[in-house]
Amino acid sequence: MPAHTSRSRTTLPYIVKPSNVHGTGVFARRRIAPGECIIEYRGEHIAWEEAQRRAEAKGGPLNHTFFFTLSSGLVIDGGSQGNDARFINHCCEPNCEAMEHEDGRVFIYALQEIARGEELHYNYALIYEGRHTAAVKRAFACHCGAPDCTGVMLAPKRRSGRG
Repeated sequence: MPAHTSRSRTTLPYIVKPSNVHGTGVFARRRIAPGECIIEYRGEHIAWEEAQRRAEAKGGPLNHTFFFTLSSGLVIDGGSQGNDARFINHCCEPNCEAMEHEDGRVFIYALQEIARGEELHYNYALIYEGRHTAAVKRAFACHCGAPDCTGVMLAPKRRSGRG
C-alpha cells in the first residue's frame, strides 16, 4: 500500500474538495493554529521563459496556471510534480500567507486561527507588467467573495517616476 493511503500516517490538516471560489479548493480538516505551517508549495523549478512556453503550449494565459514565482526569478510549476498546495485559492482577505524560505522552498502558513471546514486561501498579488485594462482585469478576475474584494487577483500597479 502506498504511503499516502496508509492509515498509520499523520492525518493532514487539510482536505481538497470542490470550492465556490475557483472550482477546487483546500479546506481545514481540523482547527489550524495561527502561524502553523500547513503545506509546502511543491513542483518543478523552471525558468520564467519555460513557464511562458508551457502556458502558451496549453493555450491559456499565465494566470490560469499553477506557477509560483520565486525571488530568484525561477518559477515553481505546481502543475508538474506538484502537490495539493496548488489548489489553495486566492482571497483578497486571506487566512494564510505563502512565505519563500532562503533555500527557494515556499510554505503556506496560517495568518490566524482557521476553523475546521474553513477554506484556506492567500493573496496571490499577481504581478502583471502590462496595462491593467478591463480585459486584463476580467482575465484575472477574483471570485473570493470577501467584503473588501478588489475584484482582481493582481497586485496594484507600482507607481514609478520612470516615463
